[in-house]
Amino acid sequence: MSVPVLSVRNLRVEFASRRGALRAIDGVSFDIAKGEVLGVVGESGAGKSVTGLAAIGLIDPPGRISGGEILLSGLRIDNLPPEQMRRIRGKRIAMIFQDPLTSLNPLYRIGDQLVETIRTHLNMNETQARRRAVDLLAEVGIPAPDKRVDAYPHEFSGGMRQRVVIALAIAAEPELIIADEPTTALDVSVQAQIIALIKRLGRDHGTAVMLVTHDMGVIAETSDRVAVMYSGRIAEIGPVRDVVQNPLHPYAKGLMGAIPTLTGDASQRLVQIPGSMPRLSAIPQGCAFNPRCSFAFDRCRVERPEPIAVGAQQVACHLYDPRHSQDHAHVESVA
Repeated sequence: MSVPVLSVRNLRVEFASRRGALRAIDGVSFDIAKGEVLGVVGESGAGKSVTGLAAIGLIDPPGRISGGEILLSGLRIDNLPPEQMRRIRGKRIAMIFQDPLTSLNPLYRIGDQLVETIRTHLNMNETQARRRAVDLLAEVGIPAPDKRVDAYPHEFSGGMRQRVVIALAIAAEPELIIADEPTTALDVSVQAQIIALIKRLGRDHGTAVMLVTHDMGVIAETSDRVAVMYSGRIAEIGPVRDVVQNPLHPYAKGLMGAIPTLTGDASQRLVQIPGSMPRLSAIPQGCAFNPRCSFAFDRCRVERPEPIAVGAQQVACHLYDPRHSQDHAHVESVA
């Protein structure tokens, strides 16, 4: 069996505060294989972006990785010295941020920024690096790349700037790309183009992609597997078709039930999940979702559920624990 490109094991991330350590990520584990797109979805505050930042080593004080392991193609990277991690970042792991203007220097031409990135990580001279910069712009769909390579970021539209950021991300042919809400600020037609581009990266380059988003439509179109996060934990993970068509965790069911369909009954009301994501300083005991869950029972309020395999999916929910007969009645009522 091949080694996953990214392997996260029992990851915990904490932020120091006057009230003590606040745990933003609490025991998250998952793998991403070569050429696979793993979608990570959940409400704001679920811990999606923090998980991605931890994987690329960008958790700044007062935050810190307080436990677990992060392995890149079998090499543990969460405990590497900053200089060694800096050499990995950009070369072996790249990141696409939500706002491309935060990734591009407005004072430098696009080509200069691409050439600098290419020469930092690859053994190329100026001429070779510029030729590769033009090729990268062409690959991500920038028209007239030999001319646009000398343009400044403000001369590009939002969608074109995001394409430039993707070109920067793939410049050194990384093993892993972490895409944090890469389509949020774009209109629908440009979204579809960026989604197709991300899918093609995995297919053509064998790049593993961790796609962080709150949009289940993007997940369904792009991902091979999906992890549903809630309050710093993974509630459910599995093949995207299984999770979208047959969600198991009550939170995942609520997310899917809140999506309008083109073929559904117009009179059928969409699901509304009561309440909101808990603050880090007030995460409930037991299952963090229990105050918002209509199927919660006593055990949910005192004991944290561990992931349980149900077919190709894994779900962290006491409803699916076969050791307790009480749970079976709840499972039947959920189904």
